[in-house]
Amino acid sequence: MKLTDAQLAEFDDLGYLFLPDCFNEVEADLLRTEAERVYAMQRQEVWRETSGAPRTAFAAHTYNEAFRRLGAHPRLIEPVTQILRGQVYMHQYKVNAKAAFDGEVWQWHQDYGTWKRDDDMPEPRAMNIAVFVDEVTNVNGPLMLIPRSHRQGVLEAGHDLATTSYPLWTLDRKTVKRLADANGIVAPTGKPGCVLMFHGTLVHASPPNISPWPRTIVYLSLCEVNNHIRRFKRPEWIAHRDFTPIHSLADDCLMELAAKSAA
Repeated sequence: MKLTDAQLAEFDDLGYLFLPDCFNEVEADLLRTEAERVYAMQRQEVWRETSGAPRTAFAAHTYNEAFRRLGAHPRLIEPVTQILRGQVYMHQYKVNAKAAFDGEVWQWHQDYGTWKRDDDMPEPRAMNIAVFVDEVTNVNGPLMLIPRSHRQGVLEAGHDLATTSYPLWTLDRKTVKRLADANGIVAPTGKPGCVLMFHGTLVHASPPNISPWPRTIVYLSLCEVNNHIRRFKRPEWIAHRDFTPIHSLADDCLMELAAKSAA
């Protein structure tokens, strides 16, 4: 799947691009089923909220076939290689949950801020692509973005080790207000199968989910291969060390797996 010139210009301007109906209902149902299977596993890669509800499953593409295929899907890999102008490898892979009633906050942050400080990634030639597995609404903890904040570069941040169950380099309130006052805040919503792409320095967060509806999103953090990380202090299943370029699978790879599962 190739992005149009207009889509590339929109991404460059706003720092994000929303693609509705990228995956069909069968593909989304498969991913939802496999997410539940992964969350039930007792593995070091599966992190939980203080309540015990699942929070994130790291590196799911290394131990689940559906997520392996998603991690090499042409509808995701090809647009990112366009934007980054080169082949990409998987820097990080997460299946993030916002459990009904118990999903906790993700504070305001920039992903590249963490990649730079913790992993020594040289430049922000890396980005996220998010796949909605559940319907994302304005009440079940949607991802909130500050448009055009990617133009600010890497902002000063503090290392939050206490607020949530995952350590994060977070921005202070004054900085967030300044950016939001200038460009507003958006929270893309949509049905399962929608895709959201956003720049590595785009400021974003998500509120707690106290609604009765869960919200699961798969995040692929992709990096241009020559921009690979230089520091290896985080576990390999959080910051990957295989810099091999990803070669896309066939477009029907998830449909093929869904058909096998149903047989």
